[in-house]
Amino acid sequence: MAWSGWIRFRRVAGWTFLALALVVGFVTYRTVWGKPFTINMLANRQALEFLGDNPELFTQVGITDGTLLDRHSDQLTQVGVAQRDHQYRQMEQFLREVHEFDRSTLDRQDQITFDVLDDFYRSNLAFRRFAWLSSESLYPVSPMWGTQVGLTNFLLSTHVVRNERSARNYVRRLQASGEKLDAVTAEVQRQAAAGVVEPVALLDRALAGIDDTVRPAPEENPLVTTFVQRMDKAEGLDASAKEDLRRQAVAAVRERIYPAYARMTAVLKDLRPMAQDQSAGVSRLPDGGAYYALMLRQMTTTDYTPDQIHEMGLKEIARIEAEMDTLLKAQGLAKGSVASRMQALARDPRYLYPNTDEGRRQIVERYQQILDEVNARMPEYFPAVPPERLTVERVPESAEKGSAGAYYQPAAMDGSRPGKFFANLRDLNEDPMWGMKTLAYHEGIPGHHFQISIAMGIKDLPILRQQGAYSAYAEGWALYAERLASEIGMYKDDPLGDLGRLQAEIFRAARLVVDTGIHADGWSREKAIAYLVDTTGMPEADVVSEIERYMGLPGQACAYKVGQLKLLELRARAQSELGSRFNLKEFHGVLLGSGGLPLTVVDQLVNEWITRTRASH
Repeated sequence: MAWSGWIRFRRVAGWTFLALALVVGFVTYRTVWGKPFTINMLANRQALEFLGDNPELFTQVGITDGTLLDRHSDQLTQVGVAQRDHQYRQMEQFLREVHEFDRSTLDRQDQITFDVLDDFYRSNLAFRRFAWLSSESLYPVSPMWGTQVGLTNFLLSTHVVRNERSARNYVRRLQASGEKLDAVTAEVQRQAAAGVVEPVALLDRALAGIDDTVRPAPEENPLVTTFVQRMDKAEGLDASAKEDLRRQAVAAVRERIYPAYARMTAVLKDLRPMAQDQSAGVSRLPDGGAYYALMLRQMTTTDYTPDQIHEMGLKEIARIEAEMDTLLKAQGLAKGSVASRMQALARDPRYLYPNTDEGRRQIVERYQQILDEVNARMPEYFPAVPPERLTVERVPESAEKGSAGAYYQPAAMDGSRPGKFFANLRDLNEDPMWGMKTLAYHEGIPGHHFQISIAMGIKDLPILRQQGAYSAYAEGWALYAERLASEIGMYKDDPLGDLGRLQAEIFRAARLVVDTGIHADGWSREKAIAYLVDTTGMPEADVVSEIERYMGLPGQACAYKVGQLKLLELRARAQSELGSRFNLKEFHGVLLGSGGLPLTVVDQLVNEWITRTRASH
């Protein structure tokens, strides 16, 4: 089951959620305090009910932590079949509630909410047929998406320690972590009994990650050391209280978390012979072809078949490769394949920061400069610009091995945690200077930060539409943003930077080929790695991590390019039909002005805007 759509809820005014919490439970009422019970009220009540059963997500959203309504921030989300089936039943009930409304009587924005809720619940309920599926990810202990990674990252980066109460809640969550990890291990065993075991490459990488996690002495584990650092900045904690909490944290790591990881490791090692017989793709799983088709449908919000997506990727690769070849030749790099020439550029020491603490300081400063420069241009192209300055931080060192090259962490709804751009600085030899702009534009401005922050600021939208429930929309926008940056001149006099952009784009196109190759066409892990290296020129170590990412979350990698192509298609349609009346700023307002949506709904909104624009002239 793909619950990742719930992971990116956004902040709106705190008083709104206080009021919404008061209407939780008014499931069948058609009025609240004498006023009509609207579909937006229903959507928000459903979201809050879902969050109530998912305390980690509740904290990530950041609505009520530390308030009188806080009944969750000392707890962890349950794992297992009972949790999974409860969520299925909950979504069935939610869907019935949505259809109590007559869509034809709703205004346009409420119709959009109806369509989003209907699509979201139906697409998740479609996975109910797969009895072997976990409440977590496809493989509960995968190296990138597994709970053993996500739980640690959640405690390190998401649980805010700002006073004594939140510090004590952190310790309670540490104490509960061992039980949760054991529940995850039980899910691995349940899946294995059904014939579902992750491929050996994923299992071995997961084992290596667990080994890294438990290597430090308990008192030196980042779960303890970063907690101590955060307590030093918290309010109302005296030295005695901090020391008592530190001791409790050490005890939780030593007596609960480490033993649970040891039990998990033993089970994974026992399953390794079975894992060695597993191919890379999900077609080997019970009803695996249908599972992959549903994942593609959910991740792209289209009905494209694997074959259609595969061919789309091949076509895009040919186009982008030709552009790269032209740019490379202009730089005097004419020999060898495009990939081999990009590999040579990546190794050129002229374009690498020193792999030192000073180099890391410099790269963070450069990312900040890039973001500030592009942000200054944004009022020319967007009707609304987020007021907060986006800042850059390093990915926590303890999480670097399993993290992407960069990512955007949205702000908490209550303002306790600002949105941030995180850069992975584990090895600066992996980060040539000419690739930095594109990464900053994608994750930051005008990519995820703009799309998410603008959605957060839209009044009268339900929670679900204020967040990135739809990968094709969110990731498609971020990839569109990379190209937009080029179109507005951010790579002017920077041909190597533009090559970095094109390498990032050909990488997203190649994802269409390798994801469908692995999961629909029976490609081996090794064939997929070789293809991605030969097509993109990316370092093999990075490619290995990418391929294993696709093995662990089928279809998600297709969302980027499918989404971008759809947005570009819509822009071309609007330009063709409106001619001189086309306004790019207004077009961006349409794309970002209704929150996160399926691509089918975005298509409708653009068509409606075209019709309105014609009628107004």
